Amino acid sequence: MRDLGVGFQYLVRGQRWVARHGKQYGFGLIPGLITLVLYIAALVALALWGPDFVTWATPFAEDWSSPWPGLFRGFLTAVLFALALALAVITFTAVTLLIGQPFYENLSEKVDRDVSPDGTAPESDLPLPRELWISARDSLRVLVRALMWAVLLFALGFVPFLGQTVVPVIGFFVTGFFLTEELTAVALQRRGVELRDRLRLLRSRKTLIWGFGTPLALAFLVPVVAVFLMPGAVAGATLMARDLRGEETAGEDDPNHGPHAGHPNQGPHAGHPNPMFRKPGAGS
Repeated sequence: MRDLGVGFQYLVRGQRWVARHGKQYGFGLIPGLITLVLYIAALVALALWGPDFVTWATPFAEDWSSPWPGLFRGFLTAVLFALALALAVITFTAVTLLIGQPFYENLSEKVDRDVSPDGTAPESDLPLPRELWISARDSLRVLVRALMWAVLLFALGFVPFLGQTVVPVIGFFVTGFFLTEELTAVALQRRGVELRDRLRLLRSRKTLIWGFGTPLALAFLVPVVAVFLMPGAVAGATLMARDLRGEETAGEDDPNHGPHAGHPNQGPHAGHPNPMFRKPGAGS
């Protein structure tokens, strides 16, 4: 359970890092603001033309006696808008990361250079279009997994008592896990870690991931809040990715002053024989 607190510390450290690097924070806000404007425009368009769309899609209700056509179509319009709003919340992070790939890659690399003992950072050899394609493909795969969980939890929501108490809590933990996967992907993809290995790596320390992602998932329920927390979330996820791979960290975020104080080699997986945990440049 100690890892829950450690994960939250990384979330705080990420926000603290961008607070010390105002220029990086400013650049990191741009993708979130772009995504927010696009989503607001889409929701406004849905609010304006949603009723017309529902009317067009339900011609069979024309012959119903009043007031049933209006009530039925009003209900469908409300459901349509609610689903669109839920989809916006679920996809906001993935879309922002996709739009902001160059911004967040740069921010994550700066974090790595800042806390690395030798001032270096892993660099991807892939061209930007290839990186964007991989990011979009992996985000879609993660979204499919998240939607499968959402369907399961929605069905369990009808179970008396458990559906109104336990299931929502589980939902936030699941959301926090997938949100953290999206955020750590910025740093781990640059290190050449494939999606399957990323998921295995995150599952190896679920409580750490929950401690980071679950509070963030609660905050990200409000997209406006997500815009301002996103740069720090990427920075914190980069710091946590270094921990997960057992990479040494120096400076203010040195683990000797934080979650791994007293642990040799700065992390639970340092020196791990699996190439997935190999330090950048080792053996290459």
